[in-house]
Amino acid sequence: MTRFALTVEYDGRPFMGWQRQKHGPSVQAALEAAVTAVTGESAAVHAAGRTDAGVHGLGMRAHVDIAKPIAPFRLMEALNARLRPAPVAVLACEAVADDWHARFSCLGRAYEYRIVNRRAPLTWETGLAWQVPQPLDSDAMAAAAALLVGRHDFTTFRSAHCQADSPVRTLDRLSVTRIGERVAVQAAARSFLHHQVRSMVGCLALVGMGRWSVADVADALAARDRARLGLNAPPDGLFFMSAVY
Repeated sequence: MTRFALTVEYDGRPFMGWQRQKHGPSVQAALEAAVTAVTGESAAVHAAGRTDAGVHGLGMRAHVDIAKPIAPFRLMEALNARLRPAPVAVLACEAVADDWHARFSCLGRAYEYRIVNRRAPLTWETGLAWQVPQPLDSDAMAAAAALLVGRHDFTTFRSAHCQADSPVRTLDRLSVTRIGERVAVQAAARSFLHHQVRSMVGCLALVGMGRWSVADVADALAARDRARLGLNAPPDGLFFMSAVY
């Protein structure tokens, strides 16, 4: 039995999320079906994170255990052949130690949220970014983002359906950069709560629109109350960028 680590890219638009679902297609199910087609084995594919419906992956890490003797490059090529035409691709594949785990060995995760700040509707980027027509003050958004960095109780920014044992997380990075009409919010932490990144981005957008002040974000964080959340950004613009081991 060999454990293979995979780096996976996917367009989240056709999927119900990463995790296998009874009521619709998932990235995990697509990969597991490809593994079965290539090896004849039924094996679970474990990931560094579980992205929601419509959320994308540029560098998701995953692992799978396979009994059939096969070289990593051949496995990657065969999986990609079986995955077509689904918008999922294995970018890299390597054999790893038996105790390496895509989720539990992960020391950090990074996300990027992409906003297109213009009045004209999106065309080819529909579902790949959040179009915000109101002018956004990215400097104010960055000031508000700085207040969320560090170790906090993120109950306000946590989905009511979050299954994590604790709402306390240490946010290592939350930055806002702007190039022309494009605003990117980059977040990094060891782990995130369900909807945490989208919830933080939604509130930062309210600051950028002038509907919230920077102090309102601090108050929402201190409230530790989901009812104080201003806005949960849509999944469209969220990308899982990388995992650190």
